[in-house]
Amino acid sequence: MAGFETTAHKDTEQDLVERLKKGQKQAFNQLVSSYQERLFKLAYGITLDREDSVEVVQDVFLSVHHHIQTFRQDSTLATWLRRITLHHCLNWKRKWKRRFKWHHRSLEQENDFEPAQENFNDPELLFREKQLEGALMKEIQALPEKLRLVFVLNAIEGLSYDEIAETLNIKKGTVSSRLHLARKSLINSLELNEK
Repeated sequence: MAGFETTAHKDTEQDLVERLKKGQKQAFNQLVSSYQERLFKLAYGITLDREDSVEVVQDVFLSVHHHIQTFRQDSTLATWLRRITLHHCLNWKRKWKRRFKWHHRSLEQENDFEPAQENFNDPELLFREKQLEGALMKEIQALPEKLRLVFVLNAIEGLSYDEIAETLNIKKGTVSSRLHLARKSLINSLELNEK
């Protein structure tokens, strides 16, 4: 369960933060190995680009290294890291907009997903699956930012409503309504694409 924390986990996290604040290289390596994959998935859910996501995550860890002393532990380390990752993703998006006027990237270039093994021998099914996947990713990217962030945190990251509320510093009811609007918008958009 994503939101379940034991006392031992909190002690371990607190110990890790203390070691990070002391500048211990081993602690930083532990931080990277523990959180790199999760932060990459979050960044990829927003950027939809593997290379940019890797760059964002590297920037996140660099930020953490430089600013660990400012972490007050009024939230979990995971929540703090997600906030930093979201901040870096939003900065990436702003930078991208300024440089390239935010044209949607080619889905053929971006769509590096592996097909389900059982569908591999059925070209028609594989084609429809790729088409639907591409349309879904395009529609997720087209969602308004507030809706997209909540959707990505829930659907891709698997965070609970409470965790999303804490990460984005919004109320749980706001999370619920934004997630509802995001899903409704995606369903409507995909239904329009089918016609």
